[in-house]
Order: sequence, then C-alpha cells, then structure tokens
Amino acid sequence: MLLEVKDLKTIFSTQDGVVNAVNGISYTLDPGEALGIIGESGCGKSVSVLSIMRLIPEPPGEIVDGEVWFQGRDLLKMSLRELRDVRGNRIAMIFQDPLSSLNPVLTIGRQISEAVLLHTDVDRNEARQRTVDLLNMVGIPDAENRLNDFPHQFSGGMRQRVMIAMALSCDPQILIADEPTTALDVTIQAQIVDLVKRLRDELGMAVIWITHDLGVVAGFVDKVAVMYAGHIVEAAPLKEFYANPQHPYSIGLLGSLPRLDAETQERLISIDGLPPDLIDLPDCCPFVTRCTYAIDKCMYENPLLREIGPYHQIACWVDVNKEEA
Repeated sequence: MLLEVKDLKTIFSTQDGVVNAVNGISYTLDPGEALGIIGESGCGKSVSVLSIMRLIPEPPGEIVDGEVWFQGRDLLKMSLRELRDVRGNRIAMIFQDPLSSLNPVLTIGRQISEAVLLHTDVDRNEARQRTVDLLNMVGIPDAENRLNDFPHQFSGGMRQRVMIAMALSCDPQILIADEPTTALDVTIQAQIVDLVKRLRDELGMAVIWITHDLGVVAGFVDKVAVMYAGHIVEAAPLKEFYANPQHPYSIGLLGSLPRLDAETQERLISIDGLPPDLIDLPDCCPFVTRCTYAIDKCMYENPLLREIGPYHQIACWVDVNKEEA
C-alpha cells in the first residue's frame, strides 16, 4: 500500500458558520494504481486532495481530524520542512487551471527546471536538458526552442502539458490531477487523458484523478470513489461500479449519461433537488431529501460505508436491488 487516508475531516470557518467540507473520508492507493474521485461541484473532491498535500489555506481552513499515511509516515504530522521534500517530489499535483497555476512572468523552462534543481542533485545544464526531455515526453513540439517562452504564449492544452511535465520532473510516486481537463475542449481533453494514461503505464506511478465527468475516468482508472456532501458514498472497482452501481446517488449519476450501447432510446435520469448546506449539515443521510429509495431510518442516522461485495462499499441503509425487485 502506497497511500492510506483515514477518517480525513476538513472544515472552513466563515462569517456564516463552519463549512464541513470533508467529513471523514477513507481510502487506499496501491503502487501504480489509478483512483478516480467523482462527484458534483462542491462535494469536497478538490478540498480532500488539497488536504492530503496540506495546501488548505489556514485560516480559514483547518484539517481537524484524520491521518494520511505515505511510506510509513503521517503527512499531517510532518513539519513543513519535511513536507517540502514530499510535495512536487514524491507526490505531485496538476491543478485545474494551468494559466493561474503557472507564474506569468517566468519562462516555462525556468519554472520546470526550478523543481528539478530543488529536489535533485544536478547542475543547471543537466536541469535544462531534463526540462527539454520532459517537454518532449508530454508532446510539446520544438521543445528546446520553447524553453524561453512564457505561459501566455501557449494554448490551454499546451499549458496543461507543461503542468504535467512540471509534475513529472522528479519522477513522483503519486500524481494527483485535480480536474485537469475541465477548461479544455473535448478533443484536447481526450489527448490529456491519453497522455497521463500512457505516462502512468510507462513510469509506473499511481494516480488520483479528480473529476465530475464520469466519461473521463471510464477507460482510465482502476477504481472509483463517489463523493457527496463531503462523504464517500460508494467505492468500487471501475467495471463493478459501471455494471452494478448500488448507491442511489451513483445510480442517478450514471443514469444521467447517454449510452451508446442502448438498444432503445431511453429518457435520461435527473436527480431532483439540491445538495445539502455544508454549514448546516444534518446528522441523517445527506442524500435523503433527493433519494427515491429513502426509508425512515435515513431521516435519523447517517450510514457508514459497508461492504456489499469484493472491494465494493456503499454508505446506504437500503438494498437497492430488493427495492427494484
């Protein structure tokens, strides 16, 4: 096991009250494995991985409970000096908007080589060559002649490739991708996904891919964790999840996708209602007001994740299969 997240909880103190952004999530990641964390906007996906890296702004944010074990050490208990050796070196991250993540007044060559110089024992010439190799690896044309270009001189897709090159500069064991294709058009999205998939296979790194797009992760990850209102409500191997979703929220998400293999044209499912207010989060199941399977117990007690099959867990009081039968 490469990474283990245990009961992670993160809050934000605001003028309106305490926002319960991440509410006790747990999962594991093995070497070379790809995990997809999916869910609608505001469910806590990005906050959860930023908490792992301890990049939550404090204040207003605060990691109030949990453990994040990486190579036998709890990242949440490391000093900032120790953590700097992990960030960008052994665990790297690609952010959602490359234009705001890159420094606009520094060349991309300098920004990538800075990470190489910081974490490896090489001189500037070796760092420059490493930067060229990385840009070639991620498909930047004429890489050596583009080292002195600035971020605004690249397209959105090329900037995201630069971010991937920067993330891979020190051969990380884990790559965290926080919705890296959201701002890109569909064809560029596919190119970025294929690139990360190829690099994962070549380099053997583990990947955590954050997205709200179920189509993006379908051919890429090994297992899926579905988040809702700061909780993981279902976790399963990829094929099992798509073939046999068991949580009502997962069923609704998958039912909202058009199917190319459908023999007849079926009406897409919509999920009625709105997510709960994370400031005034109820003690009951957070999905209860939107759920068509809800029973009385759902109104009073929030279910914990339970095993329903090999590596398949749901946080639900209801057996959906029995209800449908």
